[in-house]
Amino acid sequence: MSIAIVIPAAGASARMRGRDKLLEIVEDRPLLRLVAERAIATGHEVTVVLPKQTKRRDVITDLSLTIVEIEDAAEGMSASVRAGVGNVATTATGIMILPADMPEIDTSDLSSVIQAFEINKSITRGSNKDGNEGHPVIFPVSDKQALLNLTGDQGARSITKGREVKLVALNSQRAFVDLDTPEDWDAWREKLGK
Repeated sequence: MSIAIVIPAAGASARMRGRDKLLEIVEDRPLLRLVAERAIATGHEVTVVLPKQTKRRDVITDLSLTIVEIEDAAEGMSASVRAGVGNVATTATGIMILPADMPEIDTSDLSSVIQAFEINKSITRGSNKDGNEGHPVIFPVSDKQALLNLTGDQGARSITKGREVKLVALNSQRAFVDLDTPEDWDAWREKLGK
């Protein structure tokens, strides 16, 4: 079974007040590179979606993945998802959407969600132990057209409404930790003692 992992990474980091959250250093490397390396380590195809002419490209260009650059990054998350999904190979059976700004999701988490998808073949997503839905999310390839039709900045939430979703509990709050502001980063680093 082949999963295509799409990492939407074309957002503007608008709430970072001049800093790029995907270039923040985590485990001695930029966050975007760390997330991409973890995705590659699953053994599945990885596509990273970037805005045109960005320093982000420089931190992943040597990795074994596909980079897709988009003009319409200002449209929001859906533009990144559409571009990444449009690049998915026809052999893929599922499409994982993995946000680039979630530093705690590791390769074992990704593999757990992939394994659950391979068993139930329906929408599968990370959660916490209380069953709150988080990330990443895998869609069956039959949802590819719905993903290509997304608009706005809401990601793929509209596709999951009213559908059976298999939840995979990840350790702690990993499925939810995304860092959007300098304060988020400071609090997270303080929590880790870094």
